[in-house]
Amino acid sequence: MPLVLVLSFLLLPVLEILLIVQVGQVLGGWPTAGLLAAGILLGGWIVRREGRRAWRALNAALSRGELPERELGDAALIMAGGVLLMVPGFLTDVLGLLLVVPVTRPLLRRPLGKVASRRLASVQARAGFPPGMTGPGGFNATARGGDPFGRSTGTSADAGRAPRGTVVQGEVIHDDDRP
Repeated sequence: MPLVLVLSFLLLPVLEILLIVQVGQVLGGWPTAGLLAAGILLGGWIVRREGRRAWRALNAALSRGELPERELGDAALIMAGGVLLMVPGFLTDVLGLLLVVPVTRPLLRRPLGKVASRRLASVQARAGFPPGMTGPGGFNATARGGDPFGRSTGTSADAGRAPRGTVVQGEVIHDDDRP
């Protein structure tokens, strides 16, 4: 995967420059610069509009108490598309529009989500975490009667034991309470 990223960062600017030169030879310098500027402006407008929609959908899902998987995926695609639209070039504009436009976004969300979940699983495996790990609590803590941070919720066998680690006595002082 890192080789693919290195090659894409090396090849993409070369392809963009070649494409800009080709369009510049056909249309001329100023019209090509105008097209690039129009692409940036149009891309900014589309990203702003779709970003607002994604934000509203994310807030609506959270207010309903749902896990906003689709909404988070859309927000990530819109952000990536926005970055590509802000980079001057025709190829990046096309790729950015594919990520931002509502018609093509659902087609890209599923395969990119699968790639991201496979990548996350491989990173977890390399870090030594088991496949069922859900958070800092370890091995799927919620399934074994604990919260995601490994603390017991009272349903497991060791619910009566004292907490592990050093206990530091102290007092919390809030700055807001001062006159």
